[in-house]
Amino acid sequence: MRARKRFGQNFLTDRAVITRIVATMKPTPTDRVIEIGPGRGALTALLLESGCHLEAIEIDRDLIALLHESLPELNVIEADALKFDFGMALSQGPVRIVGNLPYNISTPLLFRLFAEQGITDMHFMLQKEVVERMTAEPGTRAYGRLSVMTRYYCEATPLFSVPPTAFTPRPKVTSAIVRLRPRRHDPAAQDTNVLASLLIDAFSQRRKTLRNALGKHLSEQELASLGIDPGVRPETLSVTDYVNCANLVTERKSEAQ
Repeated sequence: MRARKRFGQNFLTDRAVITRIVATMKPTPTDRVIEIGPGRGALTALLLESGCHLEAIEIDRDLIALLHESLPELNVIEADALKFDFGMALSQGPVRIVGNLPYNISTPLLFRLFAEQGITDMHFMLQKEVVERMTAEPGTRAYGRLSVMTRYYCEATPLFSVPPTAFTPRPKVTSAIVRLRPRRHDPAAQDTNVLASLLIDAFSQRRKTLRNALGKHLSEQELASLGIDPGVRPETLSVTDYVNCANLVTERKSEAQ
């Protein structure tokens, strides 16, 4: 099977890397696992050997036919992962999710999964740059909207890097495996849509100070009341700072109604 550019396909072929991913996950026969983008089934086959209850989401019909032939015991769902109803799957009990995510869908898919309830953990292969952004600390160049949203919803642990030689065809970048364990942030955002809106504005022009980046949401006085210097740049704020900002906006809107 030739990889298709429109699906962002790079098939993982390195047996040592595949074995390491499964060893890191430690799937058990009692686990329900969803694999996103099984491709030609290299990782899929080893997951099935663990005895876990595995389902795979694949959009490429040719690959689905291949999987039906090579792994007839596998339940393959023909779907776009960005449109798949994860809520329905999660309503049947906790799920673990694993996948080699194409760059063009990784961020929107992550944001969708962050909001779901009932995920035990997620193990994803992503571009190393994306993993670095997800796990970046405040005050660093990589810290941004993805960093804040990841930290708000999950405990993120970078596990190991994967070289281009592990794939066919070889991508131009290094990849990495990240483990995400959902958690509840304290304090919690009263309205996560408000938090998301703040982050989009905060990081749309990184060189702006907070007084300018968040000016349409919060006044300088309101920022100061939260112990935040209006003259600093967005990448210096912690997740808690952004949650406090969002909650102040939400409370003001509620009082105005």
